[in-house]
Amino acid sequence: MGTIVNLIAVVVAIAGLLAALGHAGYLAMLNKAAKDRAGGSPISQYVRSRWAVAGGTTAASLLALLITGSEAIPMDVIAILLAGGSGAVATKALQSTQQRYRSGG
Repeated sequence: MGTIVNLIAVVVAIAGLLAALGHAGYLAMLNKAAKDRAGGSPISQYVRSRWAVAGGTTAASLLALLITGSEAIPMDVIAILLAGGSGAVATKALQSTQQRYRSGG
């Protein structure tokens, strides 16, 4: 049973990390596009305000992935909760940013 819980924890941690990195990558892409464009200052300012969320969710997901290294079931449960929560927050933040700057094309 411990191995199954550990496997689930690793999968959830990787998924949470991918979601957090996706959010950070989208912010980086949006910031680069804003800097290359005249009048992109408000977008750059918005991106700067969102880096804390992106960094926090990435750090939490990395911590969850590190916690999965132990073979203790309680630590795996904590890793699942931490990675699942950070992945959900990162996904919601990414969707919010995409919705705000979605082009009509």
